[in-house]
Amino acid sequence: MKNLESVEQFNAIKAEGKSVFMFSADWCGDCKYIEPVMPEIEAENEDFAFYHVDRDAFIDLCADLAIFGIPSFLAFEDGEEVGRFVSKDRKTKEEINDFLAAI
Repeated sequence: MKNLESVEQFNAIKAEGKSVFMFSADWCGDCKYIEPVMPEIEAENEDFAFYHVDRDAFIDLCADLAIFGIPSFLAFEDGEEVGRFVSKDRKTKEEINDFLAAI
């Protein structure tokens, strides 16, 4: 998974194709819980480009997008938000794959 480097990059990525942004933080236990299976999730959902967004580095972007709990996932297709899996709860591989399958 690639790391998001700027808000400009975020806007460019979400504008074209299908992308998923995972919002997390180094201190987040639930984020660390899901990280080991993210490569499997990416491999099973190859039609999406996956990006990691450090919540602490992009706090204003998170506020603009109403990301208040992490880990959270936002999906975009050609500039439009097409899915949102946002909560403060721990997520499982199955829940994330179900979310992506529903898009």
